[in-house]
Amino acid sequence: MAKLIAELGWNHMGDIPLGKEMISAAKDAGADYVKFQTWKVSRLINGPWDTDGRRQIYEKAELTKEKHQIFKDYCDSVGVKFLTSCFCIEDLPMIREFCNEVKIPSPEAYNINLLQEAVEKFDHVYLSTGASHIGEYVSWYSCTNVTLMHCVSSYPCKIDNINLPKLKFLQSITPRVGYSGHYQGSADAIAAISLGATIIEKHLTIDHNLPGRDNKFALLPEQFKEISDFNNLFQKMNIDQGLEIQECEKDYRRNQKGRWG
Repeated sequence: MAKLIAELGWNHMGDIPLGKEMISAAKDAGADYVKFQTWKVSRLINGPWDTDGRRQIYEKAELTKEKHQIFKDYCDSVGVKFLTSCFCIEDLPMIREFCNEVKIPSPEAYNINLLQEAVEKFDHVYLSTGASHIGEYVSWYSCTNVTLMHCVSSYPCKIDNINLPKLKFLQSITPRVGYSGHYQGSADAIAAISLGATIIEKHLTIDHNLPGRDNKFALLPEQFKEISDFNNLFQKMNIDQGLEIQECEKDYRRNQKGRWG
């Protein structure tokens, strides 16, 4: 059965009550994890985000250590696991205080120092592969505490760019393969579950009209629940009943087989 991550990222925009509301919605929708993102704007280099408004968003949505603790405690209180993405190696020690698993996002798939430190410090590392050359991440497949997350870094992602054959390729080299999707719907996640992905990540919001890019394409709770409901059904479909006649078929065989002579 796949584990489900509800990616809140910066959808909360640093607002604690809003973040708590999103955590509760994720739990009710069937999420196993709620994931945030950890950064410090003081480490952000100069770039296009200085003129397109993103730096101001990063400043507002940055989670202090105190906010990490508030959200972690609230996750504990409602019964969902706290998870976050790490962009800088300097933040790993603080993150380790809150959880024993960590997500390395696609922009850092090439960051060998960050990845090595994460693999050593955490029980499990989820590594997204979006916008990355295979050579930048494939060497981590042999680490038993690393799950490669097939991801297409397009926001939102069109249905014909999802590229499920790449997920199947990753499964040919490691059994620890997940899916991190940005399609505006649940179909991609349901397909990934059907193909055997071990963990599914999808962005979640409670209102598409909230500020920020990710709130626009994130799933609403009822859409996320579609994934959770299918995940539960798929587990039942996958119960191995063997190759012979099942008990539920015996009456049919006894009373119907050969009925026309």
